[in-house]
Amino acid sequence: MTPRSIGLVQHRCTPSRQENIDRSAAGVRAAAARGAELIVLQELHATPYFCQTEDPACFDLAEPVPGPGTETFGALARELGVVLVTSLFERRAPGLYHNTAAVLERDGSLAGIYRKMHIPDDPGYYEKFYFTPGDLGFTPIDTSAGRLGVLVCWDQWYPEAARMMALAGAELLIYPTAIGYDPNDPADERARQREAWITVRRGHAVATGVPVVSANRVGYEPHRPGVGAGAEFWGSSFVAGCQGELLAMAGETDEEVLVVELDPDRSERVRRMWPFLRDRRIDHYRDLALRYRDRM
Repeated sequence: MTPRSIGLVQHRCTPSRQENIDRSAAGVRAAAARGAELIVLQELHATPYFCQTEDPACFDLAEPVPGPGTETFGALARELGVVLVTSLFERRAPGLYHNTAAVLERDGSLAGIYRKMHIPDDPGYYEKFYFTPGDLGFTPIDTSAGRLGVLVCWDQWYPEAARMMALAGAELLIYPTAIGYDPNDPADERARQREAWITVRRGHAVATGVPVVSANRVGYEPHRPGVGAGAEFWGSSFVAGCQGELLAMAGETDEEVLVVELDPDRSERVRRMWPFLRDRRIDHYRDLALRYRDRM
């Protein structure tokens, strides 16, 4: 198979939706100019990370799918001849909203969507107020750049999600992301959090034999005045190969565009030697469907 060039766009977000869209588009253009055929944008790249607080007015940021966001970036994908993974706040119906990744084909058409399945509710990440858990399951999206296992941010902590995508033939695991520190966290805690995030995703690549693509936002974003300390998004967007090796990583503080070339045949070669799918004991995994294995 022909080597595949992957682009990742890491940028800051401001209160201006148009400025954020312009930054995303500039990053896509830069990646395409360097030969990327598949380009991944960060989670909710058109807006600040509004989930730091619970504010009903933020529902006005949502949009339908298809809608303005998919039209804008679909036109860009068509102009540049690239496959584009975008992320947006989906208004599905009144009172029904999702955190949705939309995949756009080279001709600008909508190849498919993924609705974030695992929704956090942590200090500064009050997503349950805004997002209904996804109902489309873990189904890869077929594109001219390959079969894409698109997941979103918090899904990263659940190996079941990566496994389900791999079992359905995903050739890449892709995670648009918005994750960072509380500015009041001490340096050692910051390091532990960031390393855990990198480690778990590299582990998914190893356990599935599928490369991982992670695009994160970067920079400080405040809470509303007088509410909380804000969030310092740690960037570090990266691509890991199918043995977990880091192929490229962006910095922690600056906007950056990465372009990485992947050998699509390498997963096949590695999985012949590490045949984890062959050795799974599926006859003993029934209890994975339980919330917890209570001792009664």
